[in-house]
Amino acid sequence: MQKNTSVFAGIDVGSSFVRVVIGFTNEEGGFSIAGVGVSPCQGVRKGVVVHPEEVATAINAAVEEAERQAGVNISRATVLINGAQIGSQSSRGVVAISGAGRSITDEDRMRVEEAATVIQMPANREIIQVFAKNYYIDGGEAIKDPIGMQGVRLEVEAHILTASTPSLKGLDFALERSGIRINSHVVAGLAAAEAVLDRRQKECGTAVVDIGATTMNIAILEDGEIEHIAVIPVGGQNITNDLAIGLKTDLDIAEKVKRSFQGLGSLPSFECKIEHNGQKLVFDGPMIQMIIEARLEEMMEQIDKELAKVKKSKKLPGGVVFVGGTASLKGLSDFAKEKLELPAITGTIKGLSGLLDSVKDPAMATPVGIMMLDSFFAGGHHQVGAEKSWFSPFGKLKRLHKKRGQ
Repeated sequence: MQKNTSVFAGIDVGSSFVRVVIGFTNEEGGFSIAGVGVSPCQGVRKGVVVHPEEVATAINAAVEEAERQAGVNISRATVLINGAQIGSQSSRGVVAISGAGRSITDEDRMRVEEAATVIQMPANREIIQVFAKNYYIDGGEAIKDPIGMQGVRLEVEAHILTASTPSLKGLDFALERSGIRINSHVVAGLAAAEAVLDRRQKECGTAVVDIGATTMNIAILEDGEIEHIAVIPVGGQNITNDLAIGLKTDLDIAEKVKRSFQGLGSLPSFECKIEHNGQKLVFDGPMIQMIIEARLEEMMEQIDKELAKVKKSKKLPGGVVFVGGTASLKGLSDFAKEKLELPAITGTIKGLSGLLDSVKDPAMATPVGIMMLDSFFAGGHHQVGAEKSWFSPFGKLKRLHKKRGQ
């Protein structure tokens, strides 16, 4: 590792794999990938830890691999929280301005953000992130940074993410067994957006869709702000299950068929040939096409429903950016363009250096983004080049985390 650097780590505890990325920053303010670790994980169901000991073992294996590559040991990290138990809602907070001469101070901003977190919530849920979208002074126009301005009343419009307390405790317990302390929790769509979107995409309106094994995370951004977050309990494993049923074969073979599939589009006439346990197997291409497209069409309908909730169906100039393991499915982007009537691409990681070959798979976008955000939660309002991270205004994130006693 280079001198004069800070080390950060992101841990993605998924339903199929645990992925760990260790990176560092240098004096130029850039990120470099220093270590990557991946380990199979069977202790998570639809984003929820159900076998903490198995998950802890997988975390240990992935962390050790990343540490060996990076040449450092980590004791803290930012961690993915996933699953349909994730919820989001809008909220507003209002306070009287207490600064001398009625000038707004950072303390006023903290108080109004705190006021926005006073919401009705079931006893088994807690707030994990708060995003201050816009501020208003004395009922005026929306502004992004009120510090130094004058008035008598400060209001904030915020977007709040919540999660099931039992799910959080299950994940935290697995990390504790691994000897890792948590800087904060983040959701997949937001982490992936940090890794694959540029400033223009965040401003003009873009949806990031992370299709994992058993969940589909959706984050919609516009004007550099979070518009909507959703986690849908369907993913690449559902395609594998459909193939196993439709082709009357076992899951391991169905997974190989999915990975060897040549692409979506017009019905192919080819045969799909794979090798499994020394046997050469042949499957009908049109049948595979029909099965995969049927499931993907349902997934596109679910994405469009989430876009419609914030009136963005067919109205996102930046389109949809796909990441996650299923984003590697050949022809997915073209299929999505047709079904969603929006631009669609597979996301690529932007503006990093180091072990880039280790993170070029779309499945690595989220853990890379988690590592990048760890620089904020660990104490840095980090800037990449001249572009300020779109997380930086949300100082409330770190304060909430400290309240949880981590």
